Amino acid sequence: MNSTNFAPAGKPAAAPGRRMRPQNRLRPCARTFAAAIGSVALLASQTTSAWAGCNFGPGVIRDAESETLIRDYAAPILKAAGVASAGVRIYLVNDNTFNAFVSDRQRMFINTGAIAQTKTPNELIGVIAHETGHIEGGHLALLYSEMARVQTASIIAVLAGIGAAAAGIATGNRGGVSAGQAIMTGGQSAIIRQMLMNRRAFESSADQAGIRYLNATGQSPRGMLETFRGFADQVLVSARSTDPYLQSHPMPRDRMSALEEEARKSRFFNRVDPPELQSRHDLMRAKLAGFLSRPDTVFRIYPPGDTSLAARYAHAISRYCGQGLRASLKDMDGLIAAEPKNPYFHELKGQALLESGFGREAVGPLATAVSLAPKEGLIRILLGQALLATNDRKLLDKGIEALAAGARMEPESAMAYRQLAIAYGQKGQIADALYSSAMGALIGGDIKEAKVYARRAQQRAGNGSRLWNLSQDILNIPDPDR
Repeated sequence: MNSTNFAPAGKPAAAPGRRMRPQNRLRPCARTFAAAIGSVALLASQTTSAWAGCNFGPGVIRDAESETLIRDYAAPILKAAGVASAGVRIYLVNDNTFNAFVSDRQRMFINTGAIAQTKTPNELIGVIAHETGHIEGGHLALLYSEMARVQTASIIAVLAGIGAAAAGIATGNRGGVSAGQAIMTGGQSAIIRQMLMNRRAFESSADQAGIRYLNATGQSPRGMLETFRGFADQVLVSARSTDPYLQSHPMPRDRMSALEEEARKSRFFNRVDPPELQSRHDLMRAKLAGFLSRPDTVFRIYPPGDTSLAARYAHAISRYCGQGLRASLKDMDGLIAAEPKNPYFHELKGQALLESGFGREAVGPLATAVSLAPKEGLIRILLGQALLATNDRKLLDKGIEALAAGARMEPESAMAYRQLAIAYGQKGQIADALYSSAMGALIGGDIKEAKVYARRAQQRAGNGSRLWNLSQDILNIPDPDR
């Protein structure tokens, strides 16, 4: 295939400037997770397939390459903490600020800004170790319990103040009114200070726990120390005149002193990351930059004269986002030539072809990507989409096979089920198509629509059949407005 002049028979070549449709990112829905640790709130989102599209909006994004690497980072840390890695899901949040947080014992969130600003694997692993400390310490449960107690105590303080103020008004005693206001303000202030003191204790505890996990896995705490030192320097500027008892985290100087003391005791302090791991980290950061940053920003971070593999990766993606398929195919082919066994380079090319309207031509690169990374459900879903996009009925069964396998690996993928609905509809398997539509709607957060499809699936499937029973599971879900 001539990557510089490619036009399949019967189809025009993609015009320069055509952009990927953002159909493979997570779109915000109504459900909100409170990020109690990390002082952030995140809109939970419905799952689609893999990377696709440029200039994502806020929310959670999906990418097989990044998620796999971060799982590899987290697995030994979670094991050292006694936490089952299969039970913890790590989400990437499209936010360029440096932050990471947990919302419960099963969900950890890492901002893309934290990935962009950690130059080594060890730095990001240190962040993961700290957040694992929150999970292992059960800090969320303790915080929720504290919040409930605070709410009750706050109500009592406010009621007591109202009573005193009301008595002052009734007797014409201005001092009583002032006393009542003081009770309300003072009571809430003391409660808030106590709660924040507990938060500071949680953060310090997570720091110490993180160092223990790093030592237990033979990794250096240097990255964690340097990452938090940079964060502390940013906070210190705005915290110099702030009451330390009104901070949700320990003051930078105190926190860094304790962290550095423990970190430097480690016999692994000077250990560096393996070159292969550093290369994967560099490629992940380049990929994020290429998809999420403006082209001028990308070429500032990775100048045109930078011929490193990471820079070439960022350039290829950025050119595709900014100029379209024609401008980037040669770059993508160059990446594949440099590392023919890298599944994510093949995935990128296949995805670009698919998103530009060349479904049949996308099948080859995506099939190669699946063969090189058979456990990547997101890539299988993308392959299934490409097979359907060929409009070749001979490939319909293969498309269903790829989508079904992807859905099993990625049970939160609404896109997989929506594509399965299309494929089953084309085959005339209406009950399967209706059930798949129900699952797509359910994962997408629309329970009412899911139940409509589930009832129709039962009518087609017949009472007592497997699909009838699966549809009944959806119908048994309580309505959200109850």
